[in-house]
Amino acid sequence: MDRPEIVCICGSARFVSQMRVANRDLTLAGVIVVAPAEADEPITEEQKAALGALHLRKIDLADRVVVVNPGGYVGESTSREISYARSAGKPVSFTDPIGR
Repeated sequence: MDRPEIVCICGSARFVSQMRVANRDLTLAGVIVVAPAEADEPITEEQKAALGALHLRKIDLADRVVVVNPGGYVGESTSREISYARSAGKPVSFTDPIGR
């Protein structure tokens, strides 16, 4: 039996609600979703760096990447993740392809 597709969601923490919607929609479509960690409280720079490295490993696991980017916004961390995914040969798509 083939395994379901694995998709990694990327995007700015400011779009957490939109990432939750993408996660739900993809999951209901039968996709395994890996997404950024959520934190209810501010995190330290050390934690931010560790979570950034962990997210790159999530991209490694994925078959493709979906970038949640309302209004076409892509921040610095997300840009780095997109470059990483593309260098690893992962297809990258955007929820709002304005300017992409």
